[in-house]
Amino acid sequence: MRHLNYLLFIGVAFFLSSCASLSPQFEQPQVSITSFQLAPQSTGPVPTFLVGLKVINPNRDALPINGMSYSVDIDGHRILSGAEPELPRVPGYGTVEFTIKATPDLLGSARLISQALNGNKDSFKYDFKARLDVGRLLPFITIQETGEFSLKGAKSNQPSSTSSVL
Repeated sequence: MRHLNYLLFIGVAFFLSSCASLSPQFEQPQVSITSFQLAPQSTGPVPTFLVGLKVINPNRDALPINGMSYSVDIDGHRILSGAEPELPRVPGYGTVEFTIKATPDLLGSARLISQALNGNKDSFKYDFKARLDVGRLLPFITIQETGEFSLKGAKSNQPSSTSSVL
């Protein structure tokens, strides 16, 4: 019985030390918005937006993205939120770009439209938040990106932005 306790103790210690060695070299991936536009097939009463994302994996191991929840606020009004279950795997030291479809929050959008009609605003601030599920061994990765876009004179769907990983 005494030998069994020692073996169990050694086994648990080995397991904990191997788990601890999985994450010290892990660097947070970088996620940025590459585009934000109205979907061309958006013809129903509720429009659909396409949000382009780029994920950069600075680690040697591939990053499986099992799912993602996200929200977009414009000038403090929640206009988009949702979840995406199937996303591409990001190879080690690799980059993947993909697009998610988002539908608006009607109340938040109505408040934003009311604010826009009452004021003469040429530009709007946005706040994109996402939480990536990368598996059971790694914690959730939370990303926040803020920036500003202009409705007048916009020649590109590329927003100016700053981002941070929380």
